[in-house]
Amino acid sequence: MDNLNYHHLRYFREVAHDGNLTRTAARVNLSQSALSTQIKQLEARLGHDLFQRVGRKLELTEVGRIVLDHADRIFGTGAELLATLDASSMVKPPLRVGALSTLSRNFQMRFLAPLLADGGVDLVLKSGSAAVLFTALKSLALDVVLTTEPPQAGGDFTAHRLAEQVVALHGTPNRLRHASLKEALQNEPLIVPTDNAIRIAFDSLVAKLGVTPRILADVDDMAMVRLLARANAGLAVAPTVVLADEIASGRIATAPFDLQITEAFFAVTIRRSFPHPLLAPLLEANV
Repeated sequence: MDNLNYHHLRYFREVAHDGNLTRTAARVNLSQSALSTQIKQLEARLGHDLFQRVGRKLELTEVGRIVLDHADRIFGTGAELLATLDASSMVKPPLRVGALSTLSRNFQMRFLAPLLADGGVDLVLKSGSAAVLFTALKSLALDVVLTTEPPQAGGDFTAHRLAEQVVALHGTPNRLRHASLKEALQNEPLIVPTDNAIRIAFDSLVAKLGVTPRILADVDDMAMVRLLARANAGLAVAPTVVLADEIASGRIATAPFDLQITEAFFAVTIRRSFPHPLLAPLLEANV
């Protein structure tokens, strides 16, 4: 619909949200008949009725609800555009955050905590593979990507190192009554994330110890690692942050053995002339 009249669409949106033609006409400084004509012209262009009268009230038809949904997004995007380009604007566009699908939810919450406490901005949260997220970041569909896999050198990406977590063995206390790391790895079923850095280091560890562990589950989601450990399915090989709540409550304990494995967490951004105004303070609060 390359000749859709957006003035008509805006007037329709105003009436749809007000639910009253007379009230809307007074607010937008149009006569009721002029406003009604604008909406009728939009209905003619779309080929569908947008309202139906029920008693003395105007109610949206099914097509009307569809059109309103699109209108809200169209004009919402316009408002975001103005806010993005106007650094002095009090209205802030949503902060679009991507996170590796395997990333600890606890870590994500810690990163977002300053924004959640302030409550001054809307968030759009996306998860996916590193390739998908970095493509979205490059196309400016995301403002920042949280990951344990920083992009390869080159390009306009910047990887901000936020934290480094010790990777340890975690489980219910009854599974941790072993005298050595080798004994624990030989006798307990293990829950191991498929995260490349952790898995490579873990495979190197068991080879060095001469152990053939029983891998109960290879898991590509840290939330599932957490759930399996809580269910006493086995010992989890994971960064401490993944099970922070369970460790604090005493439900899960950490084995007193040094795996000599760590995992780094990054916030990746891309060079932009108009970055989100809250991104730099958020990064400073987390570094």
